[in-house]
Amino acid sequence: MVQEFDKVGVVGLGTMGAGIAEVFARAGFNVVGVEIDQAALDRGKGHLDKSLSKAVSKGKIDEEERAAIDGRLTFTSSRNELADADFVVEAVPESIAIKRDVFGDLDRICSPGTILATNTSSLSVTEIAALTGRPDKVVGLHFFNPAPVMKLAEVITTVSTSGDTVDVVTEVAKRIGKTPITVGDRAGFVANALLVPYINDAIKLYERKVASREQIDTAVQKAAGLPMGPLTLADMVGLDVCLAVMDVLWDEYKDPRYVASPLLRRMVAAGHFGRKSGQGFYAGRGEDPEPQPDGRFAQMVREEELLDLGEMLVAPQIDDAMRMLGDGYATAEDIDTAMRFGCGYPKGPTELLADRGATPVVATLMAMSEYSLTTISAPAPLLVDRLPEAETEGEGQGHGGGCACHG
Repeated sequence: MVQEFDKVGVVGLGTMGAGIAEVFARAGFNVVGVEIDQAALDRGKGHLDKSLSKAVSKGKIDEEERAAIDGRLTFTSSRNELADADFVVEAVPESIAIKRDVFGDLDRICSPGTILATNTSSLSVTEIAALTGRPDKVVGLHFFNPAPVMKLAEVITTVSTSGDTVDVVTEVAKRIGKTPITVGDRAGFVANALLVPYINDAIKLYERKVASREQIDTAVQKAAGLPMGPLTLADMVGLDVCLAVMDVLWDEYKDPRYVASPLLRRMVAAGHFGRKSGQGFYAGRGEDPEPQPDGRFAQMVREEELLDLGEMLVAPQIDDAMRMLGDGYATAEDIDTAMRFGCGYPKGPTELLADRGATPVVATLMAMSEYSLTTISAPAPLLVDRLPEAETEGEGQGHGGGCACHG
């Protein structure tokens, strides 16, 4: 069925939408990019031109390939041009009101067989699907920024999504060069539900003057081999985006784990969104390293051998991953795939756990809880099950208690 696809629509040509349009065009699809007016179209074309020119300069495509890609791209401010589209991806701002308008139009304009995908990173795909008369053909297709580079695509299903729709969208994701994982519709999906609370944890440590921004970033990079630290990443992702995801997680779970840092909320209220606004944890604050904090929490971390700064951020994320695994929401493979291909991790959380063993991770979590440095009151049951004493006690006793079958 994918081979029969010819025309793909992309509604919204901001940085992400333009990247999605490029991904489809580079994969051989004819793409119609749609924006609200000519000025927005010009900005979208600018994003595409900059990205494709960069790909040529780096030798990833040649001028002939660039010309072919350009030939497969058309632009319009009329959604009616999508009447004969086979597949449409919505990439407008994260507002249910805006998406209601877009999906209302798409449902009316597109043929009954057209699959409609939303690139939402925080809103309910189920709620979006319910805005249409074809909820069985609506799915989440969540790309990661920059879309032409990052390999992950989260395929988000709802209780109404048909199996055929899931199969087609998964195949589409593969055809455009992505590594898809398929999960149900819940707040944050996999990658954001693990990444953004980790960023929020780093902001909380910074806010409490446990360490400087450079110390926090360097410590985590060393502990997990990450390409950048969480505060640098926060500036890049956008502090407003981080806050929006935290609020969505809180709305769904009402768990203290998902309470946004007061500092994060204040920075967003002040218009400090990171790189895009020119003000953030690093943006607009000069390049000189900050002085090392010397307050009570900073001294506590230096003196308590169980409180390694890097592990204080790695351990809660491992715990979150084990809860996700224990809930049956995602497999260990999907969790690690999401973090490696969507967030640039060299190793995913369950792989990091395998490297460390459960004992030091649980010890870190318990020490953090004792000193009120985390809202996690007890480690995840699946994490506790992996302690050496738990494994010894379980030998020869079959599957009892809360143990999950690992196969």
